[in-house]
Amino acid sequence: MNFKQISSLSILLLLLFSFLLQAQELERATPEEVGVSSKRIDRLTSILQSYVDQEKMSGAVALVARRNKIIYYDAVGKSDLESNRVMKEDAIFRIASQTKAIVSVGIMILQEEGKLLISDPLSKYIPEFKESKVAVANDDGGYQIVKAKREITLRDLLTHTAGIGYGQGIASNLWEEAEIQGWYFAHRDEPVLETVKRMGALPNDAQPGEQFVYGYNTDILGAVIEVVSEKSLASFLQERILDPLKMKDTHFYLPKEKVDRLATVYSSEKEGIKRAPDTGTMVSQGAYIKGPRRSYSGGAGLLSTAKDYAQFLQMMLNGGTFENHRILSRKSVKLMTTDHLGAVSFPWTGGTGFGLGFSIATDLGVRGQLGTIGEFGWGGAYHSTYWVDPIEELVVVYFTQLIPAQNIDDHEKLRTQVYQAIID
Repeated sequence: MNFKQISSLSILLLLLFSFLLQAQELERATPEEVGVSSKRIDRLTSILQSYVDQEKMSGAVALVARRNKIIYYDAVGKSDLESNRVMKEDAIFRIASQTKAIVSVGIMILQEEGKLLISDPLSKYIPEFKESKVAVANDDGGYQIVKAKREITLRDLLTHTAGIGYGQGIASNLWEEAEIQGWYFAHRDEPVLETVKRMGALPNDAQPGEQFVYGYNTDILGAVIEVVSEKSLASFLQERILDPLKMKDTHFYLPKEKVDRLATVYSSEKEGIKRAPDTGTMVSQGAYIKGPRRSYSGGAGLLSTAKDYAQFLQMMLNGGTFENHRILSRKSVKLMTTDHLGAVSFPWTGGTGFGLGFSIATDLGVRGQLGTIGEFGWGGAYHSTYWVDPIEELVVVYFTQLIPAQNIDDHEKLRTQVYQAIID
């Protein structure tokens, strides 16, 4: 073999090695391999188990990855207390508002393909929002309805500054009459686009761009995806995000063969927890197994596992890639994970801003929690949470099924245990 042949072979082997590195799934590693103490991170299991023992939750699954390696992945408690079913790592959870990040990525995919701009007015895709209205409080306790000062844009929806709530603002009576209130859609026997179109005639809670108002924003973005892609939201996400990321257990409605893996929903009481009703809307087991299966809620509709969701977050941490698939460009990821609120205040936690689908840590001293400036994340109504720390190269996913969640500080202790375990 001559020098030229050896050089060609070396280049080929290098390319193959690079491809294999890129094609690697999230794999387990010992914590010490990535600068984490095994002894310290293992404290998390006993702490989470203590909440189960105190009957503050039925069970949970937590996953921590650093530098593309899973260094903690454990389940505690039961996924169903009544049948004594043990919680397993591959349990499936209702992730509610953690759906929002995935749908927000869907919008950015369409922008990268030149099919829309996030600066576009919403009415370009859903004309019913051409002349939005806003409910303004009167001094006598009532309200009047005025025209919006400007049109709502897709960026307003991504940042929750469109002024659209969950139908429970001062004009809640009109939203109630339209039967559109709360984040739950699984019971609806109509496509999500039809529900969203009816929202266009209802008065919003604030003027576009003036306040952070948490609400139907991402459900509306899901409807925009359906219009632009000419596919159902479920099909679009499956083809463009879920399949490429091998999120094989992420669904809007559960396949029959996976029913036994769905964790049961419980509700906090003054003492202990109780099983949520089988039927109902937000505080119930939800129509994710039996139901119309017609409405794909971009704001709160998905079911998933900790591993699936971690792979989605790892893609974001990797700058838009996972395995050999590029979902987004590095620059789109950067735009999504940058604070966009400007003079608008985030209403719930100090030192926090909001990007395009994610909350952003902007001031640790004001926030008062362990973490890193630039960390991004969110959570779900069933008491789930997640975050990504680009500086520490961390992905954290925590799933449980508790609504409402009261007298429990597991999220705070989860954060403390993750950061106290870093030793490099």
